[in-house]
Amino acid sequence: MAANPRTRMSFIEPPSLEHHAMEDLRFIRETIERSASFTAIPGWGGAVIGATALITSFIANTAWRQHRMREWVAIWAVEGLGALVIALWATHRKARAVNIPLFSGPGRKFAIGLAPPLLAGALLTVVLYRSGVFGIQPAMWLLLYGAGVVTGGAFSVKVVPVMGMCFMLAGALALFTPPAWGNAMMAVGFGGLHIGFGIVIARRYGG
Repeated sequence: MAANPRTRMSFIEPPSLEHHAMEDLRFIRETIERSASFTAIPGWGGAVIGATALITSFIANTAWRQHRMREWVAIWAVEGLGALVIALWATHRKARAVNIPLFSGPGRKFAIGLAPPLLAGALLTVVLYRSGVFGIQPAMWLLLYGAGVVTGGAFSVKVVPVMGMCFMLAGALALFTPPAWGNAMMAVGFGGLHIGFGIVIARRYGG
């Protein structure tokens, strides 16, 4: 007699335990990646950038005092490019050391937060340079750099956005201090703050 189809049991092979384990591990890894902070901020690299900024401020001071402003902007532009190279190299080196991906998860979010204010600063620099307006540039650079560090630092360790706020404070002071202090404010911000916070980051979070 044929078995009743309604009472016939059908057996479906359950997914393998290995498949479940791989899916669980993938979910855990992606969750940690999304929630983790970007800790590859280079402390000693930041301190080196600060040291080069102090040297640059000394070199640029004569041009600033003698109102050779286009020369002054060119000197600091070279410093900015050099600082970018140092930062990328130091960040890549630290990320490899701690096995953190640069352009995925928190690293990508940090870069996305940092880049727009820096791009805005570069574009405004070109416009102000062409217009012959230079006195506001120290404040603008400090404010926009600080804003980028704050927004990018939201995905990093806590000291990074604090550093960004200190840069913004330096930029705000540069807006309301005598114009003759502009180059000195650059030294205080890009030199002193980078060195101070770079040492803190290196000691607390390694490298």
